Order: sequence, then C-alpha cells, then structure tokens
Amino acid sequence: MKKVLFITQEIIPYVKSSQMAIAGREIPQGVQENGFEIRTFMPRWGNINERRNQLHEVIRLSGLNIIVDDSDHPLIIKVASIQPARMQVYFIDNDDYFYKRQMLNDENGNEYTDNTERAVFYARGVLETVKKLRWTPDIIHCHGWISSIVPLFLKEAYQDEPTFQNAKIIFSAYDEMPQITPAENFPRAIAFRNVNLKKIAEKGIDLSKPESLGQLAAAYADGIIFSTQNEELQHFAENNGKEFIHCEGNKENVPNIIDFYNKVCGE
Repeated sequence: MKKVLFITQEIIPYVKSSQMAIAGREIPQGVQENGFEIRTFMPRWGNINERRNQLHEVIRLSGLNIIVDDSDHPLIIKVASIQPARMQVYFIDNDDYFYKRQMLNDENGNEYTDNTERAVFYARGVLETVKKLRWTPDIIHCHGWISSIVPLFLKEAYQDEPTFQNAKIIFSAYDEMPQITPAENFPRAIAFRNVNLKKIAEKGIDLSKPESLGQLAAAYADGIIFSTQNEELQHFAENNGKEFIHCEGNKENVPNIIDFYNKVCGE
C-alpha cells in the first residue's frame, strides 16, 4: 500500500470554500478511497474554530522549538477528524505565526509581512512531525504557497533523512501562487542545513521576487499539477525538465491525479 503525505493550505470544513479548500478535502479522501494510506497536514489558521471542529493538542508531538532566522518558535501540533471522509487532519500551530491570524492577508486585506517566514515554519513543522510519527511516505503532495518551500527542504535539507529519502514530490499550483512578497530575511530563513543559496540563484530564482515561491516549488518538486493557467510558472517548469499536468483538484479528477503519481514514480 502506497503512502501519500498531503501538505495542504486549506481544507473544508475548517476554512471557507475555495478551489484549494475543495482540493484539500476531496483529493486526500479520494486517494484514500483508492487504497492509499494518507496523512494530511494544514496550518491552524486563526479563523479556525477549535471548539466547533473539535481540535485538540497532541502533546507527544508538540514541544519542539523551530529556529527561523535565529528566532525560536515553539511547535504545537493539534489534530481533528473529518468523520464522513474518515480523514484525520494534523494542524501546525504557533502563537507567532498562526494564532489570531488569517491566511494570506490580515482583516484589512494587507498581506502579512512575514508570510515567507510562516511558510518556512510550516514546512519544517510538518517534516519534523512526520519524522516523529515514524511514517515513511512514498509521495508527498504539496498544495499552495504555504507549502512551497517543502520541495526545497526535502531535496536539500532533509535529503539524508530515511523518512523522506525515497519519496517523490508533487506540487499543486493555484491562482494566488505568484502574489506572495518575500520578506527581506527570506534568504536567511531558508538557509537551513544544506540549502545552498548560490545553487538556488543558478536555477534562475531571485528570492526577492514574488514569483520566487512558485519557482522554488517547481524547481525542486518531481511533478507539478496546475489547477490554474500560469504560463510563466509552466515555462519555468518546462525549462527545468519537470513533469506536469493541468488538472482541477476535485474528486472527479482523482483517477488522473493517481495516474500522475504513478507516472512520476516511474510506474
């Protein structure tokens, strides 16, 4: 039985309906119903009602301090279940990055200035938690800007970790991908373990540009699913020799997504 790790930005019913939130619910559910074992992660955004959605902390997984640009940030892991889908969802939480904070923008519509830091914390939080779970995925499927640094970390910072050594990485790109403005400290924040900033620049990625998050995901993933038309990112993926498909993230397309998994895995 193949194992698929979903590192997701949004899932219904925890946040309001959107293209990505539907994908976050329907793709893992459909993949699981097709005989795969899954684990699913998302951020514990500040607009999630913990009581209504019955989130509770997993003490044995919480407590790790993650350093982002020389600052310590405690990792808190919570969990909840979507009973109709028989899905368990792990939530990455931290008071600095998620408590009382929305997703991309604040209540006034202004983009959070530390979104790139939040993405770094989320990526490392998920990967460290999966290691603690002692669960070895065959496929890691990332969704949205908050997961865009995961492929880089898997290929450069965690490449010697037995948990992830054989995993193939899929990234799903959505509408808002190019809109994130990197913070000034973004290069320092991602310079973790063996991450080489010079190597990133050689791939044509300028970490000061809004498109850099999408380019990082495309450059280091093994395959890309475009859920929207993004000619610039598709051109970048083609130049980097990446497998890709155009496919809406919904239950009707689960067979196509599984076929793409198998193609990327060489089966």
